[in-house]
This record gives sequence, structure tokens and C-alpha cells, in this order.
Amino acid sequence: MKLVVAAFGRLRSRELAAIAGDYLKRLGRYGPAEALELRDERGEDPASRRKEAERLEAALRPGDHLVLLDERGKQLSSPELAALIAERSRAGGAGRLVFAVGGPFGVDESVRRRANQVLSLSRMTLPHELARVVLLEQLYRAWTILRGEKYHHG
Repeated sequence: MKLVVAAFGRLRSRELAAIAGDYLKRLGRYGPAEALELRDERGEDPASRRKEAERLEAALRPGDHLVLLDERGKQLSSPELAALIAERSRAGGAGRLVFAVGGPFGVDESVRRRANQVLSLSRMTLPHELARVVLLEQLYRAWTILRGEKYHHG
């Protein structure tokens, strides 16, 4: 199974980009992992969200399991996220588990409908760039839980 974090826009902060790169590199120890940056739209209007949704849909492959990160989604503990990854790994075989992080103005409703699951990192609103870094850290943490490594102190 390949793990993909799809996000709209670039990480503009060098510091956040360095942290994200570090966690992506760490994830590579457990299997194929990729960050996919999709071009974002600058407007807050629905047409901009639809264009972004089209870009995401074009990047998805048949059989991809899409997990949308959204503040209205279900919250999981780190061990529960690890269990989700383990279950998808068993069920998905060589497929991709794609986590999508929307841009600063959210995502089009079509992305929410296409998603196999909708998760939230927090009930608090996070900047989309920080959400991407938090997601990468949590994915790394999930793998360390699955492997019984000492990173997680839960």
C-alpha cells in the first residue's frame, strides 16, 4: 500500500516544509509515501473550490481510498489512526491510501462526497499548512504504533 498526502498549495514556510519533509522521509521507512501538492486557487468562491476538486479527482486513481481531513470529520486517537492504516493495508493491498488536506477555504462538496472517510485532526481550526504537518506526524506516529516502536507514549 502506498501512502499519499495530497494537499492544495505549497508549504510557503521553509520551517514547515523542512518538518514535513522530515516526516515524509521517516514514513518512507515503512513503505512508499508521497506528498502530492496540487495547485490551489486564490479565490474564496465556489468556482475556485470546484477547480481544486477537479485537480484532486484527476490525481486520484481507481481503487484509491480517499480520506478527507475536515474540521467536521470524525476525530480519532493516534492508536485508532494506526488501526485504520492497518485495516486499509490489509484491505487495499497494493492500492493507495490518500489523505487530502484542503486549502485555506476548504473543499468543494464533491470532494466530501467522493471521500471514503472524513476525519478531523481537531475541533479547532488549523491553518491548512500546519494541518499537513500535523497529519504527517500522526501518520508517522501511527506506523510506529503498528511496529511497536517507542515513539508513541500513549
